[in-house]
This record gives sequence, structure tokens and C-alpha cells, in this order.
Amino acid sequence: MITVVGTLKGGSGKSTLTFNLGVWLAMADVDVQLIDADPQATLLDVAEVRTEEGFKPGLLVRDRAALTPEGMREHEETLIDVGTADMDAVRTAIGLCDRIVVPVPPSQADIWSTQRFVHLVRSIERQGRPDIVGFINRGDTHHAVRETNEAAAALVSLPDIRFIKPRLSQRTVFRRSFSEGLAVFELEPRGKGAKEFYALTAALFPHLLS
Repeated sequence: MITVVGTLKGGSGKSTLTFNLGVWLAMADVDVQLIDADPQATLLDVAEVRTEEGFKPGLLVRDRAALTPEGMREHEETLIDVGTADMDAVRTAIGLCDRIVVPVPPSQADIWSTQRFVHLVRSIERQGRPDIVGFINRGDTHHAVRETNEAAAALVSLPDIRFIKPRLSQRTVFRRSFSEGLAVFELEPRGKGAKEFYALTAALFPHLLS
């Protein structure tokens, strides 16, 4: 399966998510590759950190040159991190993928941005429609703050995108994950961040758990 992790706004946490999903899939003995199609190249950077530190399993991370029909189908699972600074890469990835995962921070601006991103996806000519999946990322951990639930309600109402309930909260462990080259469940196996991440992977990859 080819999965694009994308959005129109920066700061949504898509690279951190792609990295953590890649480590989880590799640990599940899945033949997985990551394609860093974001000009910032942060996935390539974190993979280099992981390699230098000797953490196992290692990750196969390729650059945008792998965005070809052949290159994207060479492995059982392909995760693609796209950035809007390279819209040609975004359109190529969307035109060839099976699904798109959209991490949505809890703000009205991010809801509007998600809506525009869905419109962009639908405007790209391709065979069949990719499954577009949205979830709340970087949600507030304080129950008195209503913005996260309000954003989730708004996301549910958007057309042409499938909302899934598992959400990731704004936790320090996710920032540490990317800077240290370790997944959240490697850093804090029993932490709340790992629990949230496992719920999300169960929703995104149910076929690997049955």
C-alpha cells in the first residue's frame, strides 16, 4: 500500500508521524520504505540520526527520485512525506497513492487548510479515488480546553474525508522522538503517547493486526 502523509500547512506533525509509522512497520517485519518528498528533508535527517546511533531496526528512506510508479511499488508498504514547497512532488505522489493520511492540528485555520487540501486531491486526474483519512494531531491534553473536540467535530463534517477517532496529543515525547531518532514507543513504552500511537496504528493498519 502506498500512503501519503500530507497537508497544506506546515507544523502539522506529518514528518514525525511518518517516521513513527515507519519504525512501527519495520518492527512488525513489514517490508517498508519511506520517501522524503519534502524539500526540508527532515525524514532523511532523522534516519541518519537513527543509523549513526545504531538503533534497530534501521529505516530505508529515499528521496523524491523514488516517486515513480515502479519505485513506489517496490516494497510492501510505502510512506511518503510531502511538503507544499514542492507541489510537483505532491501531485505526483497523490496521483499514484492508495490513500492519504492528513494530520489535523486543532484550529479553525487547520480545518480550512484541510478542506483546501481535499479539494486539491480531488482536482488531480488519476484512476480511481484515494482514500483520504483525517485525524486530530497535536491535540490539547487538558480536558477543559474545548478546541480539540470542536476541531474533531468540524473534521467529521468535511466532505470527502474519512475521520478516525484515535488522536495524538501535544506531548513532549513526540518532539523528543524526532530529535533523538527513536519512536515514541521506544522512548516511553508505557507512556500515554505510545498508547495513543498504538490506537492510531490499529486504525490505519488493521490488516496487520488480524
